[in-house]
This record gives sequence, structure tokens and C-alpha cells, in this order.
Amino acid sequence: MPRIVSLIPSATEIVDALGYGDDLVGRSHECDHPPGVEALPALTAPKVPLEGSSREIDDRVRTLLDEAMSVYDVDEERLNALRPDLILTQSQCEVCAVSLPTVEQAVADRMEGDPTVVALEPRSLADVRDDIRRVAEALGCPERGDRVVRRMRDRMQTTSNSVTPADTANRPTVAALEWIDPLMGAGGWVPTLLEAAGGTPVFAHRRGDLDALHDADPDRVVVMACGFGLPRTDTEMDVLRTDRRWATLRAVQAGHVYLTDGNHFFNRPGPRLATSLDILAEILHPDRFHAAFDRSYRETAWRNDPAPVPSSTQ
Repeated sequence: MPRIVSLIPSATEIVDALGYGDDLVGRSHECDHPPGVEALPALTAPKVPLEGSSREIDDRVRTLLDEAMSVYDVDEERLNALRPDLILTQSQCEVCAVSLPTVEQAVADRMEGDPTVVALEPRSLADVRDDIRRVAEALGCPERGDRVVRRMRDRMQTTSNSVTPADTANRPTVAALEWIDPLMGAGGWVPTLLEAAGGTPVFAHRRGDLDALHDADPDRVVVMACGFGLPRTDTEMDVLRTDRRWATLRAVQAGHVYLTDGNHFFNRPGPRLATSLDILAEILHPDRFHAAFDRSYRETAWRNDPAPVPSSTQ
């Protein structure tokens, strides 16, 4: 049986979906799904403290990137001791997980044997499906990859067909925020998910401030902060809630701001993006979603952020 090390949470979830979860021997410090994977040795660690505000974390990360340094460390000695046959990493984002050059250096410097290194590079929903197939190919089970992709596609199509209004005029404009301070509009696979959930994405692939968000003035704002669960996202939102410009956004005034568990869903390009689509569908079209499906993710994966109290009553 293969000995697999996954250095990115989405890859860990892909391995499990393919039926090879029991063959994992090492993980990243962020891998926490499926349940029980935390018992495996963690082989990575962040170089920057994760405490502090969103702005402070962003500043620390950008300092490292400006110096051409990786944001994460790999425990090369421990990695070597595990004798993996397959190492899964990514080459897309230096901030999201251990980079390909970091892993290649660890392999070149310390690894015995000749493990296969597969670097995932998901920049779109189609790329996520391709990555699932690539991992399956590396494990010698391409047919399993096809099955996982087919199940994922069928489930997402069912959700989309159930909630998407035929009339585009009934599709709300949505700004999905993957970082809070500074504001960053989500890109990658998120705009496709928004469209499949019956929304029209705005402020996508953008880095800006509240003035820039005002220019888009979306009907809905969905916050999916990278690496943050619901409690941390709620805390980080204070920087927006205390800004007078935030209170004048149409979505804020109407109570259409939604906080999500970005860490476990929207930031992980793997099979659970099907659940991410469900979450967006429930947020954007709750009546249609609940009429079609006997499930809800409210309070576990998302919640409303209350509209501000009108200034006349403050």
C-alpha cells in the first residue's frame, strides 16, 4: 500500500474521498478533515504568528513573500523518517500552503528513496476536478478519480438546478470576501460557485478598500475569510462594523451580510466544494433550497451578520 503525505488540507480530503485515507502517514498543520487525521504527525508550521488582526497577519505574510521566503516550514527530518511514496503539495499560492519549491528542496536535501511529488494547482472549479483525477492517477486508481468527480458534478448540478432563478434579474449581485483587512474579493473557483448558486459575482479577484466595495454596492456580501472559521471571522469583522462606510452599503443596511466558515469550505479546493455550493445556495435562495433539500448549514457553516442599528436610534 502507498505511504502518502499530504501537505495541504484539500489534498488530504481528496485522498480520503478516493478511499486512501488509511494510507496517509503525515499531514500539514492545517489538515483537520476527515475526523481522526489530526492523529497523524504534522510536518509543517507557519513562520509567522497567526495571532493578531487580519491586517497584522497580512503585513507579516507579505514581508516574507517580498523577501522571497516561504510562509511555511517543513519538518524535513520527520518527513524523511516517514518514508513516503507520494507527497502532495501545491504550486498555486505561497500563502495557502507549503509551496512546491519548499517541498522539492526538502526532498533534494534530506529524503531517502525517490518519492513522487504531485503539486496541485487549482485556479478554477475545472482545475479542482482535474487535480482530483491527477491524485487518482498518482495512486494508480484513475477510475476512482472519475467516480469522485462525477458524484461531485452531479450533486452540484442538482443544487444549481434547484435554486437558480431562470430570470437573471432575480439573481442578486454578490461580493465574496476572502480577506477582511485589507478587503480581498474571492477569485479562483468562488465566482463559478456563486453563479451556480444563483448569484452574480461582483468585486471578484480584487484587493481594495470599502470605497472600492461601495462602487460595486452588492445586494449580498458573503465573508469567507481564508483560514478562519466562524468565531474568528466574527471577531475580525469588527474592523468593518466600526467603519461608517460599511453601514452605508446596501447589503449591510438590508441585513444581507453573511459570515461563513471559509477555512473548512470555500478555501479548500476539493470534493467538499459541493457542500460549499449548498451553503451559498441556502444563503442566496433559502426558500428554494429548503423546498428542494432536507438539510441546512445555518449556524454550523454560516450565519447572518446583523444589520447596523439605524443612527437615529443609536
